[in-house]
Amino acid sequence: MQCNVKFYGIVQGVGFRERTRRMAKGLNLRGWVRNLKDGSVEAAIQGEPDMVEKLIQYCISDIPNAMVTEVKKKYVEEEDFDNFRIIK
Repeated sequence: MQCNVKFYGIVQGVGFRERTRRMAKGLNLRGWVRNLKDGSVEAAIQGEPDMVEKLIQYCISDIPNAMVTEVKKKYVEEEDFDNFRIIK
């Protein structure tokens, strides 16, 4: 399963991407995470459905100094990812 997610709120400048990448690797997920110019963070997360949801919940509530105020999720056809990385 793949879910493309946008996180809004205080999500840049707080280690959000690196913590997301680390947790994703620990959950055996694939995809990417990046900052957007509007101040949000976007991620494409691929893997077992329960692990994808676990990462999304982690991003919403467990990243220190981040405050997610809105989340937009879209389930899409899987792309071909072989790991989880931060992209610019």
